[in-house]
Amino acid sequence: MGREILPHERDLRGWLRRRLVPPADVEDIVQECYCRLAQLRSIEDIDSPRAYLFTMARNLVHRQRRHARVVRIESISADEVGELASESPLQDRVAVARQEVDRVRRALATLSERARRIFVMRRVEGLSQKEIAVALGVTETIVENDASRSLRAILRHLTDEEADTANCTREGGDRARTR
Repeated sequence: MGREILPHERDLRGWLRRRLVPPADVEDIVQECYCRLAQLRSIEDIDSPRAYLFTMARNLVHRQRRHARVVRIESISADEVGELASESPLQDRVAVARQEVDRVRRALATLSERARRIFVMRRVEGLSQKEIAVALGVTETIVENDASRSLRAILRHLTDEEADTANCTREGGDRARTR
């Protein structure tokens, strides 16, 4: 492996930096590539070790960026939001995140108390269906059904809200053009 892969490490690091990967993440990605390569039985079947290495790194970068976009639904106090806004040069991101959290809260408010508790326990707290069933004193089937109905209802609510916003924006734009 050393003769086929190690000569490309410098190029890989440069390529990752050009893709605007933070320096600490460059090291993590390179190490993850080595770990994955070490798990292979053989690299003799790989026609182009360089291309394989770069493809593996690209996939890791994409995976890392996808995971970075995941937003946890947690309650943030006004003080914490104020701290984030004052410390962060990206105040617009904080504002957008607050709007998203408010949208999810409005969607959660449309659920029954039990469905809301099940949804939060499952999606936010990460409890299993069995743990939720025991905690609430209901069957796992009820938990499963409420969880799936709740998710569909929340997604429908968020989608309807987006459509309403888009329609208002379009209608406002049409009015502005017809004047």
